[in-house]
Amino acid sequence: MCSKTIIVANRLIFCILLLGLSLLASSASAMRRASRSYVISEYGAVGDGQTLNTSAIQAVIDKCSAAGGGVVVVPAGTFLTGAIFLKPGVNLSVLKDGVLKGSINPDDYPQIQTRWEGVEREWTSALINANNLTGVEISGAGTIDGSGDAWVLRAQQQRQQQPQGTPPATPYRGRPRLICFQNCRQARISSLRLHNQAVWCLHILYSENVVAENLTITADHNIPSSDGIDVDSSKKVRITGCNIDVNDDCISIKSGKDADGLRVNRSSEDIVVEKCRFGYGHGGVAMGSETSGGIRNVEVRNCVMEAGNWAPIRFKSQPSRGGVVENITYRNIKLNDTRKVFEFNMEWRMVPPVLPPAKVLPVVRNVKIVNVSGTTTNVGDIHGLKDSPILNVTFKHCNIKAQKGIVIENARGVDFSGLAIEVKEGKPIVRQENVQ
Repeated sequence: MCSKTIIVANRLIFCILLLGLSLLASSASAMRRASRSYVISEYGAVGDGQTLNTSAIQAVIDKCSAAGGGVVVVPAGTFLTGAIFLKPGVNLSVLKDGVLKGSINPDDYPQIQTRWEGVEREWTSALINANNLTGVEISGAGTIDGSGDAWVLRAQQQRQQQPQGTPPATPYRGRPRLICFQNCRQARISSLRLHNQAVWCLHILYSENVVAENLTITADHNIPSSDGIDVDSSKKVRITGCNIDVNDDCISIKSGKDADGLRVNRSSEDIVVEKCRFGYGHGGVAMGSETSGGIRNVEVRNCVMEAGNWAPIRFKSQPSRGGVVENITYRNIKLNDTRKVFEFNMEWRMVPPVLPPAKVLPVVRNVKIVNVSGTTTNVGDIHGLKDSPILNVTFKHCNIKAQKGIVIENARGVDFSGLAIEVKEGKPIVRQENVQ
């Protein structure tokens, strides 16, 4: 071997050694950051369920981030708080018997720039806010409680105290979502009990590579709009092993509403929902009704839909929304006495003021429903728009027992050959107008 070759080889070996040492140092630094724990009770937070701890908890988060990151820990006890904001390098852990409980004072939740119900605007912050973060994790065996039951009672008392016909004394402010990941990457939330959200529970907004796993999400059935998980214009999301029982859709995939949603034009795509149990809820996994940015490449698989769930397989939009919903698969779904199985409704909730149709009407196409079996009251309905019928819905290996069958209107390319329906009343399949 010539001397030049030896020199080059030695330099290469030296570079490899330096790279290895750098990676080891980086890994060690990451491990040190992960091992740093900041227990909030050691920094002034009081877990008596009465003391407002917002400032104390936020100070711990800020301190943890400034020191290079680590885990902010909620120990046993009930820690009352308003909105808190996670910072770079900070993860949050709620330990067993620990409860992070939301205040019901609107002043404890600042107004921030976000998207709410499909429109970008200034709106009420969530109880826990993760904005513009990479690698953030919220986990633990404890509970995050939004006090939604108390928010409902508070609203009832305010209505009773307000003289009839008089305007509210203060401008309306929305109830706080429980948790919002906004513009996050590589985010994870796991193992927690999320309870009584005042409004949407887990909002995944403009985010990518997000995992939600082994969550128990419950809400009293009188809390309005208490969705379980809302995936909103986000990509590469996996929801697995969750148990959800709420007072709206258990999971809803969204992408903006009407003119503002069309302006933003950000899709929700590449989403997997698997191994979940859905109890009471207006829908199991719903597409929409905010469809303006498009929804594509979603698979819901290996899930159980319990009695009380209104419509486990749900598509909803309005003519004003626009957007394309496509390549959606529901596979291996067990039904246990649900109200319906399928609901496709492109004129959902058309209440005044009704907006004019979008220049391009919403489109639903290429839907596969495979091995969906069990019992229900009604099989459901497929209702497209006259000028934008639902396209190419295929059923395979589906067996359903029901009181009543399915009604179809404004749809093309629906293949019922793989759907066996046994009904007690009427026809299994009722075809109305514009069905091909």
